[in-house]
Amino acid sequence: MLVEDIAESDFLPLSAILRAHAARRGAAVALADENRRVGWAELDALLDRVAVALHGEGVAADEPVAIAALNAVPTALAFLGAIRAGAVAAPLTSTATPETVLAMLADSGSRVLLLDAEMAGRLAGLPFPAHVKRIALDDSDAGLPFSQWLAPEGARPPEPAPQPGDPFNIIYSSGTTGSPKGIVQSHKMRHEYARRTIRGGYDDDTCVICSTPLYSNTTLVSFLPALTAGGKVVLMKKFDARGFLELSQRERVTHAMLVPVQYRRIMEQPDFDSFDLSSYRLKSCTSAPFAAWLKADVLKRWPGGLVEGYGMTEGGATTLLVAHEHPDKLHTVGRVTPGHVMKIIDEDGNELPEGAMGEIVGHSPLMMNGYHGKPDKTREVEWYDAEGRRYIRHGDIGRFDEDGFLILMDRAKDMIISGGFNIYPTDLEAELVRQSAVREAAVVGVPSDKWGETPLAVVVLADPAADPPADPQAILAEANARLGKTQRISAIEVVDELPRSPIGKVLKRELRDRFGGNPILAASTGQDNR
Repeated sequence: MLVEDIAESDFLPLSAILRAHAARRGAAVALADENRRVGWAELDALLDRVAVALHGEGVAADEPVAIAALNAVPTALAFLGAIRAGAVAAPLTSTATPETVLAMLADSGSRVLLLDAEMAGRLAGLPFPAHVKRIALDDSDAGLPFSQWLAPEGARPPEPAPQPGDPFNIIYSSGTTGSPKGIVQSHKMRHEYARRTIRGGYDDDTCVICSTPLYSNTTLVSFLPALTAGGKVVLMKKFDARGFLELSQRERVTHAMLVPVQYRRIMEQPDFDSFDLSSYRLKSCTSAPFAAWLKADVLKRWPGGLVEGYGMTEGGATTLLVAHEHPDKLHTVGRVTPGHVMKIIDEDGNELPEGAMGEIVGHSPLMMNGYHGKPDKTREVEWYDAEGRRYIRHGDIGRFDEDGFLILMDRAKDMIISGGFNIYPTDLEAELVRQSAVREAAVVGVPSDKWGETPLAVVVLADPAADPPADPQAILAEANARLGKTQRISAIEVVDELPRSPIGKVLKRELRDRFGGNPILAASTGQDNR
């Protein structure tokens, strides 16, 4: 099976693709971590052993299999082995609170949990469901050791024959908007991701580095296509900027999917330019706002192209900004991908004309089946056009420019309504971070006696030890001098770091909870000068 066949096929099951690559590629490395390297033929045999072991636990077709562990070869084997068994991979957000992890486990309905010692330690002392069997992926005492649990060498399961619409995996949302929900993605949806990515240049010589967790869709949209194309995946247990650069140089990495905060930390390495990154063909970015200045720095100093993708784990439509081809559009997230449809609607669900600003909805082959066991929540994120076509609400506010490039304004839930005016925090954040004294900024709406809601800035200083120290009120005044009267920021708080999800999204809900307890008195605010 050639990569070209996969790219042109409407649908091929992943397990069949991996088996074909194993027969063709033999000892070539398929998976690697800091301790282990697994060739293609060995990978195929191990997936068979995982699948047979899952069948031995009574796991049936389309049944979820829960996984909660750091990035490592066994974690990848658990995910891919569940698919080989005809089951549904359900990687849990292992960095969530232990109580939330157990809630996800219960929501998934899995009777098996493959975990590592770190996850087991975090769950210690909590009531663990007696009916769930624990398998220790790292052969620790977290459960039955993985090496003992595996089926004997040479074991081979029945070949799964999934239909395109059958569930492939459940991805739990990061929880930035409340309780995580299980997003069910189909075999067809995963194949479409892989096919699109392969067309972008993945092949046998591809080496992808995965430095975000395998429970994240951000990771899976590079992890799965790399294997689908017959390439190699290198797994980082935990991200650190210098380790990433060292690994990129040593493994001759060709592709990476990173989130913006990772790009910033990598580019800030004092000796970044001393590393040989000439093997890179393409870097990608998704999951959080990617500042135009940071894109420009990556383009200038890091070999290979740069593509920013905008979309939802739930699906909908995707836009792509090929930054190296459109350096004048770095303030956008690109154009809508061919075959996808994106519309802008108002708060009443009416479609808006071209160029208008409103809520983004999208339709494409990349659409979730729904939220696992939550039909009501699924309906909340669906929108149907006049012809009855299903769209997913992206939850973002945006507009298209005259060239068809999408400009994101903000998350709909983060928009601030102050004195009857709509205020988009990204505009305010841009004015804060343009100041040399500010490293990062987030603006949230908090209660106000006069305006109902008012903007509060939370900033991380570029140099907290500066002498003299940066003056927060001067930062606030300079930003407000550039903002419109209705946009003015009321107050400023300085923190050591912004709270983030494991894939780099700023957790604005936490900032609102922390700083929004007491209404800001308008008499002392910058907004008083409207």
